[in-house]
Amino acid sequence: MLDGTPVLKLFTRARVARMLALEPAPTQERLLLDLVSTARDTRFGRAHGFDAIRSVADFQSRVQLRRYEQFWSEWWQADFPTLRGVTWPGLVPYFALSSGTTSGTTKYIPVTAAQMAANRGAALDTLAWHLHAHPRSRPFAGLSFMLGGSTALQDLAPGVRGGDLSGIAAHEVPRLLRGRAWPPESLALMPDWDAKLAALAERTPRDRVRVLTGTPSWLLVLLHRMAQGGLPFPNLELLIHGGVAWAPYRDRLAPFLPRGCATREVYPASEGFVAIQDRGEGEGMRLVLDRGCFFEFVPVAELDAPNPTRHWAATIETGIDYAVVVSSNAGLFAYVLGDVVRFLDRAPPRLLVTGRTAWMLSAFGEHVTGEEITRALDRAAAETRATLGEWCCGPEFVGELGRHRLVVESADTAAVRLGPAFDAALLGLNEDYAAHRQGGQMLPPVVDVVPPGRFNDWMRAQGKAGGQHKVPRVIADPARFAQATAGLTGGPPHTAG
Repeated sequence: MLDGTPVLKLFTRARVARMLALEPAPTQERLLLDLVSTARDTRFGRAHGFDAIRSVADFQSRVQLRRYEQFWSEWWQADFPTLRGVTWPGLVPYFALSSGTTSGTTKYIPVTAAQMAANRGAALDTLAWHLHAHPRSRPFAGLSFMLGGSTALQDLAPGVRGGDLSGIAAHEVPRLLRGRAWPPESLALMPDWDAKLAALAERTPRDRVRVLTGTPSWLLVLLHRMAQGGLPFPNLELLIHGGVAWAPYRDRLAPFLPRGCATREVYPASEGFVAIQDRGEGEGMRLVLDRGCFFEFVPVAELDAPNPTRHWAATIETGIDYAVVVSSNAGLFAYVLGDVVRFLDRAPPRLLVTGRTAWMLSAFGEHVTGEEITRALDRAAAETRATLGEWCCGPEFVGELGRHRLVVESADTAAVRLGPAFDAALLGLNEDYAAHRQGGQMLPPVVDVVPPGRFNDWMRAQGKAGGQHKVPRVIADPARFAQATAGLTGGPPHTAG
């Protein structure tokens, strides 16, 4: 295969120089006004007076925040699946099916040609930042392997298809790049996850793979399967990961990566590409300023207020947990994405993903965030010296009282001591939790330890194996959590008090 890296480097040098020169606020405002101008003759644009919008302030005064459910019921449901000129000009050719890890509801997210082009540009930006840091790397000397979902595209209407976003991306790989992309569409869209893994293990030209992309939890499954007889990909130069926190997987994936292989985090969503790691690990991801998405950031505590404060690139502050709001060239406007981020820098905006807006347990008034649960579990694992895998946490009632239940994978006998350590860590992290525990309104948490692999089996049983499907870390509804844990603890768990 001809090494296309020299051509790629010509692009990346110019692109990195441009990204370094971008001024966040003017760039984002120009992008927003372009989106508004493009969509002004849609039904949504006419209803919201897009013709009169001349600034970010004008936009914010005319367009209210909406979650998916509001967009669906108010704008998309009546015409679905044929959306033509509703919130974006022309016919929407694709819908990305998103499972909704916290709500359990399948979402149909519009995907337009403009958005797909922007996503391809952001993918090239990821390679640009990699080459900027590793100028001797040759990512285009071989194949780029994207481990996506197994959802074959469905014909929803003439000219309209639906499926996993990775399946849409596989279908839309530009002809020029198809020889460098793996797997081919026929293999990428195999509906059976286990059969797909077996086929990938057998048919992938391992020594030709230079770039590997996917969600860490599912990459780990693939690499385990392919590791017999040596490194799965001996010439791998770059692993691109996103979708879940990297820290729990870093050490577990390291044995499968050749020496010198770089890793780079990305923050893509079905609704648009949000951020890319441009510096070292732990230094945050740089907000993508000019790839089709205008971003707003609402303090989490204000999200459900009548008039929440809507920050953007000109007004963000560091150290505050914000809910992400996106307006995009997929016809989303002031759309609440569902993720929570915290900025480390303002110029350029560089962020960490800290959870989901639904990642909070407060069935008993305790107001415990997903980030606090993650930190408490990390501390408990360190104290007990237990190696943990996937996990999920939620509330349950015991008579008139309540408690948290944590289901976690581990093969270590030390994991049965997690309960008290997890409780102690939460007591130190959250004052509301401490008040409820010490006041007697809440019982100590219960930890169910299940064998490694149980979560994979659970996800597979729900038809959510592989690709972009992620284990729900926090399920706030007691009824949904009870139903979920019944499936997870289908075998005899070891319960830690």
